[in-house]
Amino acid sequence: MAKKSITKRWIFNNLGVIILALFVIEMAVIYAVQSYYYNSAKQYLISKINAVTSVLSIHSQDSAANFSAEMRNMLETFNEKDKIELMAINSKGRVVLTSSGFSPDEDSAMPDYEEAMESGEGSYIGKLAGGEKILAVSVPLSSFNSEYSSVRMVTSLTEIDNTIKGYIIFVTAICAAIIFIIVITGLYFAGSIVKPIRQISGITRKFAMGDFSVRIQNNSDDEIGELCMAINHMADELSSAEAMKNEFISSVSHELRTPLTAIKGWAETLMVDGGESPDTMRKGVSVIVNETERLSHMVEELLDFSRMQNGHFTLQNANLDILAELGDAVLIYSDKARRDGIKIFYDEPEMLPFVYGDKNRIRQVFINVIDNAVKYSSAGDSVTVTACENDGMIEVKVADTGCGIKESDLLKVKTKFYKANHTRRGSGIGLAVADEIIHMHGGSLNITSAGEGKGTTVTIILPESDRKNNIKNTQETENGKK
Repeated sequence: MAKKSITKRWIFNNLGVIILALFVIEMAVIYAVQSYYYNSAKQYLISKINAVTSVLSIHSQDSAANFSAEMRNMLETFNEKDKIELMAINSKGRVVLTSSGFSPDEDSAMPDYEEAMESGEGSYIGKLAGGEKILAVSVPLSSFNSEYSSVRMVTSLTEIDNTIKGYIIFVTAICAAIIFIIVITGLYFAGSIVKPIRQISGITRKFAMGDFSVRIQNNSDDEIGELCMAINHMADELSSAEAMKNEFISSVSHELRTPLTAIKGWAETLMVDGGESPDTMRKGVSVIVNETERLSHMVEELLDFSRMQNGHFTLQNANLDILAELGDAVLIYSDKARRDGIKIFYDEPEMLPFVYGDKNRIRQVFINVIDNAVKYSSAGDSVTVTACENDGMIEVKVADTGCGIKESDLLKVKTKFYKANHTRRGSGIGLAVADEIIHMHGGSLNITSAGEGKGTTVTIILPESDRKNNIKNTQETENGKK
């Protein structure tokens, strides 16, 4: 199938309409000019012939005057005989006298004379036998003379037609100039659209093949420029996503390889001499169990992320004691933190209102946040966990004195696959999953840091059970009214 060009479509559609419109306008102008000149010539002849008939009417009333002699004298002395020919037509409809002295052919048509005999005045535009274009006007004399029936004036339209041709050439030149300007500006305009589109088409093909290194040159500030900016921004995001995906694959591969290597190594050790040494057996089994749990945790994160992406992530909501879940999460990491030389301080309140949500998912969030706090801290650092009720909302804060987060990374740490610190283990999707879980519970997960080496604070905000139910009921009521 032949490729359709925007330029060709513009030429055949828009330019065709413009040419047609200009043609109609030119024809209208030419008709108006021709009508003006022809009507002016006709009115001039009518005024002249009326002056002649007036003089002849006066002579006809003079009984002493010879009307034929006066008619002949008037034709011979007609002062505009070089431009206009004056004719006298007898009662039989034949031209008997002319101001030029030459009589026309008897078979020459005189529609103006016939019209004058019927209606009192006649005019005619036509051509002589030789091809010359003429204008003729006739006025009857039968009302005051019986020998002559009419006088007729004939003038050539050659000069007028030459003037009209000049106007036609002028108007045609103007229309041609307009079409030329429209073609030049239209081709430039079409080119200003087609060129970026071709560039966009070529570059997007490279994007489709995975090459995000090229960018579209943007030299305009119109809609095309906005499109170029949007595609360049899309390329930046795709490039960033591609880099994060590759980093994620590398990180997950490394995270999987480490425990698998440990499991394989200790399994081989136990196969060789594990049975001879109870201490080696206990240590090997402990390592295998811990690394297996680590693998299981990573697989669960990946599965949760996949469910979120596919929209299959569901919650088993019920009223829950948030302190119980937070306390379990702190207890899980107490021994690990102590082994790593990190202190965990848990300021547990006596009681907090219930939260409506999925207790397993809420505990998963707490575990992920505390795990990050311990993971990104070093020996001698501390992790402080607090919880309180504030204006109908439950606030849980996990603050550490660890490595901190750069300001440029704060907005990205909850992005999938993103890792601010590549020296620590992790897949880069834990915070993305945690943020989505809290969002599904109607809360928020906020991360702040004073900078590198100054620690990080994660604030989890969840609505109380009564408050969330009131909001839900209000929304349902409003939806029912709608």
